[in-house]
Amino acid sequence: MARSLRNKLCSLCDQSSFILYRVKYSENGNWVFVCPQCWEKVSQNNPFYVYGGTWKAKKK
Repeated sequence: MARSLRNKLCSLCDQSSFILYRVKYSENGNWVFVCPQCWEKVSQNNPFYVYGGTWKAKKK
């Protein structure tokens, strides 16, 4: 049985992505999903950065 691909929007750039990272990147500490491009920006030299897992469009 084939499963359909899912997708979500990046919380920062609003682009659709099949892989998103759940992160906290600001002092307020809210969890958001970011695409790989935005993840590179928010994770570098950020004292508030916390990784919370990877969301993938295709489940195992």
